[in-house]
Amino acid sequence: MKISSDTAPDLYLQYISIDDANKIYVDWLNDPLINQYLETRFHIQNINSIREFISSMIANPNEHLFTIRTTCNEQHIGNIKVGGINTTHNIADVSLFIGDKDSWGKGFATKAIQLISRYALENLQLRKLCAGAYKPNIASTRAFLKAGYINDGFLANHYLLNGQPCDLVQVCLFENKHTIIPSIIIS
Repeated sequence: MKISSDTAPDLYLQYISIDDANKIYVDWLNDPLINQYLETRFHIQNINSIREFISSMIANPNEHLFTIRTTCNEQHIGNIKVGGINTTHNIADVSLFIGDKDSWGKGFATKAIQLISRYALENLQLRKLCAGAYKPNIASTRAFLKAGYINDGFLANHYLLNGQPCDLVQVCLFENKHTIIPSIIIS
């Protein structure tokens, strides 16, 4: 499955496959600058651990993991997921990372968030999407807010970052706001 939009002609999302597990992906997850706010930072990653993760995502109907790819060369630059779907309350979490450092600061995260959010609200018929970021991860919070999410509060001293308590900033998007997000094309 591929998700794209006329309003984001420079990227698209593609449902992940086992073939996406490669050395570049491993290197991203083991890079301290890239993984500084990712939970994967607590374990050394390798091809097998990534393949196992991808397999578990594919097998779970409540997890939808996509690669983020540039249109110009179909380069895999990161991942985005709508997961932890709670079918009782019709809510889910959105998480992402841009692993390709050359792609940082170019608006790809915001566009990817908009694409996955429209997909989740319309196609998965979710009521609310949630996302959280370590407080110092200003770029992630900013990307969600630019994508149409609103502040939903914070959890004080929720996580440990470099051994110190750190707040978790929470944002959300409700189903009635899906029209502020550009329409998508699923192929």
